[in-house]
Amino acid sequence: MYFRVCIYIQVNTIGFIILERCEVQSVMEENNQNSFLTLNALNEFDLKSDEGSTECDVFTGEWIRDPTGPRYTNHTCNTIEPHQNCMKNGRPDSDYLYWRWTPADCNLPPFDPKIFLHFMKNKSMAFIGDSISRNHVQSLLCILSQVEDAIEVYHDDEYRSKKWFFESHNFTLSVIWSPFLTKANIFEDNDGHSTGPIELHLDELDLIWTNQINDFNYIMIAGGKWFLKTAIYYENATIIGCHNCKYDNLSEMAFDYAYRKSLRTVFDFIINKKVNVFFRSTTPDHFENGEWNTGGYCNRKSPFKDGEIDMTDLDVIMRDIELEEFETAKEVANGSGLILFDTTRLSLLRPDGHPGPYRAFHPFDGKETKIQNDCLHWCLPGPIDSWNDIMMNLLLRDERT
Repeated sequence: MYFRVCIYIQVNTIGFIILERCEVQSVMEENNQNSFLTLNALNEFDLKSDEGSTECDVFTGEWIRDPTGPRYTNHTCNTIEPHQNCMKNGRPDSDYLYWRWTPADCNLPPFDPKIFLHFMKNKSMAFIGDSISRNHVQSLLCILSQVEDAIEVYHDDEYRSKKWFFESHNFTLSVIWSPFLTKANIFEDNDGHSTGPIELHLDELDLIWTNQINDFNYIMIAGGKWFLKTAIYYENATIIGCHNCKYDNLSEMAFDYAYRKSLRTVFDFIINKKVNVFFRSTTPDHFENGEWNTGGYCNRKSPFKDGEIDMTDLDVIMRDIELEEFETAKEVANGSGLILFDTTRLSLLRPDGHPGPYRAFHPFDGKETKIQNDCLHWCLPGPIDSWNDIMMNLLLRDERT
């Protein structure tokens, strides 16, 4: 208002001088407000343990009831993919919406979209990985839509990779589909079903994300379940073996070798780049009495308490590899620019948060001849929203260091 008053009152030469002063005053006031906002945010997220001497471990805690419920619904957010839109697809229960992750030794402030967008002003961020990464970025978009609706500015032919722009903050958010992070030739039919073993190059990175790395200030990368698929392994452009192929002329190799080698290739690349890197650990599934293609289901209605469930052997192997390779890379990089996003155990405690049969629209109305359950991805809204609470804490914690 004061800026406009200056224009209205005087239009002569003196007025131009006053106008210039008003502009300066307006900018200074805005900068002061922004600095105050950032300072408050840093103080709020200055999480210490109850003993006050060490930083809080935000990945150790429990899910507690949150009567406030979700921060958005399928009516207020239009970026939820159909397979994760459990409300629209007819899921009848809603208790899974009323839980929030709480660290054991401190309070975790909820994600604040205003502070996040202010922090990300004139910056860019990318989520790089498989469909869990896409699941995560949709959650983030839904929470941010409380402040500003993003403009979709790009998608690939399969709609697996996308880019959004927040115009008022000059912030670009991307999701890049690269399930192995390294170079892979994937053979699928039109329905996404495998038509042959994957050709996986363990020592060559996927150019779809490495060619863009210099465009990003922050990236969230993750590997995971795709490494369990049938694949032929390559190093130096030469076949070294195969996982689950059962070819007489190829040596059978365990997936853990490929996972470790691929992660090492990734870390060797990113530690030399000027980008802040979140590395997300593997996400466990909750299939019971079978797998996704053998009748497995997930029909639990409440979280586990810590100690009520153990990780599968496969998840233990994957997470151990992830932690070992991350620590090696962090030591080489002297801790600079690498942040562990270890959501495995907190995700393990939420068997109730998956779409299950409600990956499809009203699956029990007689139209579906075979019910397939999704016990890996997360309903939106759902438990994955708490990942953003943690991410924001780690962002602002890193800003202070």
